[in-house]
Amino acid sequence: MKRLGLKVGLTFGLIAATSLATPAFAEKGNAQAAQDKKSMCVGCHGIPGYKASFPTVYSVPKIAGQSEGYLIAALQAYKKGDRKHPTMRGIAETLTDQDMADLAAYYATAK
Repeated sequence: MKRLGLKVGLTFGLIAATSLATPAFAEKGNAQAAQDKKSMCVGCHGIPGYKASFPTVYSVPKIAGQSEGYLIAALQAYKKGDRKHPTMRGIAETLTDQDMADLAAYYATAK
């Protein structure tokens, strides 16, 4: 009986950890559709070694090659205000879930 309880507990723990690591996101990204949406990203994220100076000097991260899940989670966090960069928050607030999925699909395959 103890083994069964341990097995059930481990299974539920694994399910909970997986659901936290992979945000539920219903939209399927279309990298081609992002061609018309990526212009707002390229100005900063398309320049190797770029540093933004608002609100402080900030090294802009390379997003090409990041996973779709990471990019979507980051954009959602900016939109909700959980991430605090004001420029990114302003951009993320204008994005729909489909926009986020499309941009994530594009940048996940970009080099």
